Amino acid sequence: MLEALISSKTRIKLLLRLFLNPESRSYLRGLADEFQESTNSVRLELSRFEEAGMVESELIGNKKFYKANTKFTLFNEVRGILLKQTGLSSIVEEVIEKLGDLKSVYLTGDLAKGKQSDIISLVFVGNPDRIYLTHLVEKVEGMISKKIQYLNYSEEESVALDFENEKYLLLWNE
Repeated sequence: MLEALISSKTRIKLLLRLFLNPESRSYLRGLADEFQESTNSVRLELSRFEEAGMVESELIGNKKFYKANTKFTLFNEVRGILLKQTGLSSIVEEVIEKLGDLKSVYLTGDLAKGKQSDIISLVFVGNPDRIYLTHLVEKVEGMISKKIQYLNYSEEESVALDFENEKYLLLWNE
């Protein structure tokens, strides 16, 4: 659906990457490598986003880091569109908020990298009702026509995971 509205694949990847996890920040070459795109195409889109006020940048050493500008007037609307397009809004509404003892939920896999995917990969941290989780995942899969795969870690187990790594995007936090 986004491809019909936005012709630039690089722009779509950047929107997904920056707006699904607005606290993460990345630099130009890192994004270009991650997307397997030229630095020029990524630089052009980042410049457009920065000029429009959608992203903000910070110079650290000799690298310019970019992140979503959460104060951008249409931030919530853009993020909402992306969550709906990826099916993540249904997951948040139907699954996460009804599971009970959850501390956080992370998106991983292709969607976390800003790529389109028919599979939604999630990492749950906490102690959800696993039977109810299975039931809700099946229900949401039918609603969004995407496959959902997930891993569940206790808080103690999750300490060993590197959630600061860019392959994990925070989707929900208690």
